[in-house]
Amino acid sequence: MSAAAASHSPRSEALVEAEFVLSRRNFENIAGLLRAESGIHLPEAKAMLVYSRLAKRLRLSGCPDFDTYWALIESPAGAQERQMMFAALTTNVTRFFREPHHFDHLKKSVLPALVATARAGGRVRLWSSACSTGEEPYSIAFTLLEMLPEAARLDVKILATDIDPVVVATARAGIYRADVQSVVPAQLRDKWLERERSDGSWRVRDEVKALITFNQLNLIGAWPIKGPFDVIFCRNVVIYFEDETQAHVWGRFHKMLAPGGRLYVGHSERVDVAGYASDGLTVYRKTEGRP
Repeated sequence: MSAAAASHSPRSEALVEAEFVLSRRNFENIAGLLRAESGIHLPEAKAMLVYSRLAKRLRLSGCPDFDTYWALIESPAGAQERQMMFAALTTNVTRFFREPHHFDHLKKSVLPALVATARAGGRVRLWSSACSTGEEPYSIAFTLLEMLPEAARLDVKILATDIDPVVVATARAGIYRADVQSVVPAQLRDKWLERERSDGSWRVRDEVKALITFNQLNLIGAWPIKGPFDVIFCRNVVIYFEDETQAHVWGRFHKMLAPGGRLYVGHSERVDVAGYASDGLTVYRKTEGRP
């Protein structure tokens, strides 16, 4: 094939032309690596999303084009940048008490029995499996503490995990911007957050952090954790997996749930494997069946 023909091959076709050019080959390389490492499937229609999230990474790494950037993340010297690329592509928008009906359901339909179990000396475990920057597990903790303020003295724990170590570190720090006051109810904010004097940000109080263990975990990789869990949150992540991978993850969650345990999923997600029964809007209860 001549150089002219190669330059016009389908894989060299530009999908995005802006400050940088993202070719079909560039997109396929990046999407293939992301799928292999995280299970996330990016169709070609997401080319602009990939470009918008990675253009900044090219600037910061000093790469003049996507070919150079790909060579960097494939090299041993690019290990850190490779992690930053995954972070840019997998971090989703989150906020405190996102999808508030889930927290209403948790408070009214699930926590009363778990609070009784904990006060009787029993074990209670909850898992935020795609915790991002921490708003979800802290929202779970705030809801729990309102009903069980002595939780830290009982056998009650919340596990919070995410594939991205950068967002896990942010979550563990528990420091949020001043606008948190517009999304966290005042009675919860005043009780469980404290204002930082220097910049007006908000810090989660230590008694809340004491309930939560933050760790990096890949949902399609090994799970070095122990169940069972009474509650699992996995919202707005599995929707990016292909159908077979989705079913596999739902099955793994089923094995980790206690009998009657609840699984909370995102507003566009459905659990359509055996072993679950609907328990509300995008809430599922573990049944005796096997997925």
